[in-house]
Amino acid sequence: MPRPPRPASRSSRPAPRAQPAPRRVAKAPPAEPRLILFNKPFDVLTQFSDEQGRATLKDFIAIPGIYPAGRLDRDSEGLLLLTNDGRLQARIADPKHKLAKTYWVQVEGEPDETQLQRLRDGVELNDGPTLPAQARRIEAPELWARNPPVRFRQSIPTSWLELVIREGRNRQVRRMTAAVGLPTLRLVRVRIGPWSLDGLGLGEWKEVAARLD
Repeated sequence: MPRPPRPASRSSRPAPRAQPAPRRVAKAPPAEPRLILFNKPFDVLTQFSDEQGRATLKDFIAIPGIYPAGRLDRDSEGLLLLTNDGRLQARIADPKHKLAKTYWVQVEGEPDETQLQRLRDGVELNDGPTLPAQARRIEAPELWARNPPVRFRQSIPTSWLELVIREGRNRQVRRMTAAVGLPTLRLVRVRIGPWSLDGLGLGEWKEVAARLD
């Protein structure tokens, strides 16, 4: 009678493969928060590249890893904030924080008290009414020469206003002044919250403490 086959010995079974120990990938330490104040010239885009070859932030600032906290139109001038910190960027740029932004605005015409009060009360725009603003007439400020210069109409006088708003709609200041009959000719942002243009020449930047108290 044939014998039944012997069971394979343990030594003849293939040894299980050892599982590699999990590798720990060291995380780079977070970059230190940085905040840059930049005096943006007219005709410069608030981005670091442009396929059409127009002037951008890269032509003035060589700091990797930062990005604008909010925007400033190509045809506007003045204070732009840049940071590498997402939370700080949100606090500066997000309208819900209602950070005050101060503009000096050269307008066509001479504003009367009724027009200024309309700006203070809030102006009805095509995307809804604006929040109340601070608005007052000021003397012509001492500013750098704009290149190219503003084009004036000889028969119509111009005036300067200071506007303080707490929103960030697209081209909001220009639309507000136009709505009350005062077209904007030149727009310069001079302050955002606690930060201002003080000590900054045209096209210059400086680094400050990256915090918003």
